[in-house]
Amino acid sequence: MIDLRPIFFVCGLLLTTLSAAMLVPALLDALSDSSGWRVFLGSAAVTLFIGMTFILTNRIGRSPMSVRQAFLLTSTSWMVIAVFGALPFAFSDLELSYTDAFFEAMSGITTTGSTVILGLDAAPPGILIWRSMLQWLGGIGFIVTAVAVLPMLQVGGMQLFRAESSEKSEKAMPRVAQIATGIAVIYLVFTAAIAVALWLAGMTPFDAAAHAMTTIATGGFSTRDLSIAYYDSALVDAILICGMVAGGIPFVLYLHAVRGRIWLLLGDSQVRWFLTILVSAISVLTLANSILNEIPLPTAIRYSAFNAVSVMTGTGFATSDFSGWGPFANAAFFFLMFVGGCAGSTTCGVKVFRFQILFAAARVQIDRLIQPHGVFIAYYNRRPITEQLMDSVMAFFFIYAVSFAALALVLGIIGLDMMTATSGAASAISNVGPGLGPVIGPASTFASLPDPAKWVLSFGMLLGRLEFFTVLVLFIPAFWRG
Repeated sequence: MIDLRPIFFVCGLLLTTLSAAMLVPALLDALSDSSGWRVFLGSAAVTLFIGMTFILTNRIGRSPMSVRQAFLLTSTSWMVIAVFGALPFAFSDLELSYTDAFFEAMSGITTTGSTVILGLDAAPPGILIWRSMLQWLGGIGFIVTAVAVLPMLQVGGMQLFRAESSEKSEKAMPRVAQIATGIAVIYLVFTAAIAVALWLAGMTPFDAAAHAMTTIATGGFSTRDLSIAYYDSALVDAILICGMVAGGIPFVLYLHAVRGRIWLLLGDSQVRWFLTILVSAISVLTLANSILNEIPLPTAIRYSAFNAVSVMTGTGFATSDFSGWGPFANAAFFFLMFVGGCAGSTTCGVKVFRFQILFAAARVQIDRLIQPHGVFIAYYNRRPITEQLMDSVMAFFFIYAVSFAALALVLGIIGLDMMTATSGAASAISNVGPGLGPVIGPASTFASLPDPAKWVLSFGMLLGRLEFFTVLVLFIPAFWRG
């Protein structure tokens, strides 16, 4: 039997932190003479009460957490934050059902960016900043999870990064707590830098701060219904592109760079692959827009670059409705949804390193077919890939494909058309945000979907954010038997 006390205790700590965070939007609403401050104070009080109850009733001495407890805690903590993070949406004047409120909160904390809220331009500042804060907290929370938890649980090949960080010669800092602190400082610096740049580019201080939080978190929530298209500024687009790319690079490598080992950042093969894929996608989309859609080249470069970076990093910002760019662009964006950024970043999706490992394995297999008696070894970052690591990555690809197919089929059974079901499933498990087509495309929201579809997509968001195995293992009876 699993001892649940440490799990409830940590969830209590998270809820007390969440209740404190609710005071920020409460203050903004109070300063802007919006009645929403009462909603946030009430939600904070409920969240604090439950959190303190968990803490006081589950206090135990220090003891190492087992692997089963770590699996359960990882999934439970994200679910609990979404459940209570939805309270301000449910109690607000937006007239959202709890289904819609939970969908919005789950989309926020998993940095997906899908929304059910209409009329963002007229929404109170507290709600707008709360959406951004949920994504900002989800972004830093996932980086810490990817650095400290997933490698320990050996989820989907993430143990590769546990091996790298455990070597004294390449350790960014001596302890996980110090690594997390260093990452948090860098995360704050990036957020502040993006906010200042957006403010200087013409955004209001409020919009700049809100967009900075959702940019570095690669979340994509905006304060405007038209998203970034509202500003129609090439400078704003360029700043956000830099911010999204920064969010897609491993934050541990930033620690190395700050400590004087910038060559580890510049020489990392995953970063090089990530940037190469991005540049290739931008080039192809630019040519397609310029030739097929007869868009002037400078305009084609601007819109192709922004939307390709936004989709591949899973941010979900939009400067135009790329669903109308034609079949080729739709197919390109659909596949970009699955790619994602680097491991240890705020992005989601398959992650570039897994494609690298799969490519290395395929190349070795081809070499063996050509030279049956030769000895060939697959490498990642100039290190041999173990059989256990290869099995983990292969299993991840299989589970990813099965989960996508299952979600799409369930959404189809609920009544969604093929385009909406398939792109919605891809968007959810890749945590991208908008889907494709007229229903959930970049120019639309998820508000019109039936409630069962929203719950299915919410589960898909959690599944994709926590790398599938972390959640699915909880449904195996043997896990609970021990």
